[in-house]
Amino acid sequence: MEFFADTAFVLESTLKMAIAAILSLIIGVERELKKKPVGLKTSLVIATFSCLLTIISVQAVHQATPVPGINITMDPLRLAAQVVSGIGFLGAGVILRRTDDTISGLTTAAMIWGAAGIGIAVGAGFYIPAILSVLVVLLGVEVIAPIFTKFGPERLRLQDVQVLIRLESMEDIEKVIDYLESNEFIMEKLKIKDLEYPDHVVYHEISVQLSFVEKTDTFAVYKKFKSLPFINHIEVTIL
Repeated sequence: MEFFADTAFVLESTLKMAIAAILSLIIGVERELKKKPVGLKTSLVIATFSCLLTIISVQAVHQATPVPGINITMDPLRLAAQVVSGIGFLGAGVILRRTDDTISGLTTAAMIWGAAGIGIAVGAGFYIPAILSVLVVLLGVEVIAPIFTKFGPERLRLQDVQVLIRLESMEDIEKVIDYLESNEFIMEKLKIKDLEYPDHVVYHEISVQLSFVEKTDTFAVYKKFKSLPFINHIEVTIL
């Protein structure tokens, strides 16, 4: 009951958790606006409880009762260190493998780890570094990265599209490849395989990842391929 009697400690702990929650909401809003898996509630929960564990870890050292004849050494941030490594399972949950080699969710996973870092920093009393870290991250993600994408190497401005094509005739495979090479498409990856259905009909499936210099939409790419008479089935995914 000593914790309840220590009004200053309770008020300080409440203030720390409130600051951690507010800073995490800034990151949560950024992810929410981009329709990412981690939003307001997740960031708030991670930062607040990370802050709580850091407060407990630091305070436990001060509250430890000395034992005569025994030298006990306690690390005030040992519990907080476990938060950094333990939060990894949440980050792993938002990293998705969308196609053969396309990975998404890395930035969101990093934001989860960052939300835990905010909680630990505020819990340990480092308010200014926590605030500055949020500002630096937002500046990099929302300002510097878009500017670099716009004025940097052309590869950064390419729009990736995954196209799945199904054909009846093997001769049509060469027609599709010729069509891709003669247009504005940049072929990144190409995979061809046979599909045999129960009625012993064999289809040839082409899976190709394309890139465009200009911004495009799914329906525009779909119409381009659907106009080809030798294509039986087409599936388009904007990556």
